[in-house]
Amino acid sequence: MILMNEFKAEPQEIREATLTAVARVLESGWYVLGKEVTDFEQQWAALCGVQHGVGVGNGMDAIEVALRALDIGPGDEVITTPMTAFASVLGIHRAGAKAVLADIDTHTGLMNMDSVKRCITPRTKAILLVHLYGQIRDMQAWVALCHEHKIELIEDCAQAHYARIDGKVAGSFGRAGAYSFYPTKNLGCVGDGGMMVTSDTALAERAARLRNYGQSVRYSHPELGLNSRLDEIQAAILKVRLAWMDEFTARRQAIARQYREGLVNHSKVTLLAAPQEDAAHVYHLFVLHCQDREAFLRHMTEHKVQALIHYPIPVHHQPPCLDIPRDPQGLRQSEAHAATCVSIPCHPQMSDTDVAAVLAAINAY
Repeated sequence: MILMNEFKAEPQEIREATLTAVARVLESGWYVLGKEVTDFEQQWAALCGVQHGVGVGNGMDAIEVALRALDIGPGDEVITTPMTAFASVLGIHRAGAKAVLADIDTHTGLMNMDSVKRCITPRTKAILLVHLYGQIRDMQAWVALCHEHKIELIEDCAQAHYARIDGKVAGSFGRAGAYSFYPTKNLGCVGDGGMMVTSDTALAERAARLRNYGQSVRYSHPELGLNSRLDEIQAAILKVRLAWMDEFTARRQAIARQYREGLVNHSKVTLLAAPQEDAAHVYHLFVLHCQDREAFLRHMTEHKVQALIHYPIPVHHQPPCLDIPRDPQGLRQSEAHAATCVSIPCHPQMSDTDVAAVLAAINAY
């Protein structure tokens, strides 16, 4: 079976370097908010082209911390998409703000700007722009829209590690970017982990307080925070994996090119739009549309290829969110996308033989 992710197939060199990194932390006797976290924060911020990184417990907390550090909370609205992991919306609600859902462009799965404009009210304080599947698009237009309406742009980069467009990296366009380092991400640890990135020094300093109980110096708590700290072991592992990110990203992009060139069954399976720039899509997921999705999934299983759905239930169809505010014209494109999207394997451990097998299975459908 060709799997969506296959960690056991990673190079032995990564495994050995990871064990060495973990041993280094254990021998140090310092497990929380130490040198490993500081080093990784600096390294990841530099790669993102920003001044500061604040390591937190997970990607959802990165969103919450960013919003709280910007004083966005009760009475405020944050516009985002229903086609995302539930954590995007949950981070908004945990900050005390209200999520408002805009529709998507079905050709990309990304948020539709016209729909966002219909959602803006005097209570709108931010747009949480989700770089779904690993792609970033039209960033200058999003920056201009936020500037025009005097609202903050926060980027949900949980799937877009080192995606680049117009010479800039995901997370560097808005006031803050939120990253997840969950194991399946393009840069992942062996548990939960996250980071908020920003070039705003005051924002970074406040975020660093908030993640650590609201503590400025030991035992001094000028505000109420939370406990959300990237730990030393995960930071050390991420430093190891960071050295492989360029190679792994290039492999994902090469696989995606093979898919785009080799898929011929467009009457039953359709592709999402190609990226605006090659580097602007890092293919955390390679997603197709298929009208008879259940039959397609059965077909792929029969051909020993794992295919999954990201995400089958849009946010506004989840029980806690049935009454969530949304585009007054509805979310029809999101609903159509959720009903037909399907992800196929696109990870750096795939061989050319694996890619050919996936292509043959799809083209035979």
